[in-house]
Amino acid sequence: MQLTIRIPDEQMSKIEHIAKKMCLKKSDVTRMAIKKFIDEDIGKEKEIKPYSRVKHLLGVVESGVPDLGQRHREHLIRKIKSEHR
Repeated sequence: MQLTIRIPDEQMSKIEHIAKKMCLKKSDVTRMAIKKFIDEDIGKEKEIKPYSRVKHLLGVVESGVPDLGQRHREHLIRKIKSEHR
């Protein structure tokens, strides 16, 4: 099957550079890129669990409270009380 698309000059230059570097045709590089895009998109559809959506964020923020994990309830109660004053 054939597909005709318009590509900005800058992107076409990059495709030509990659094709030359890999000794491939521009159409081969384009097919590879489209296949990768489709494969990644299909993979995202399978990752519907909430954990999968935020796992890259876990452990990347520091609260500055060294015992937050052990005493989270006490810290939360103290925070709520201080906001209602």
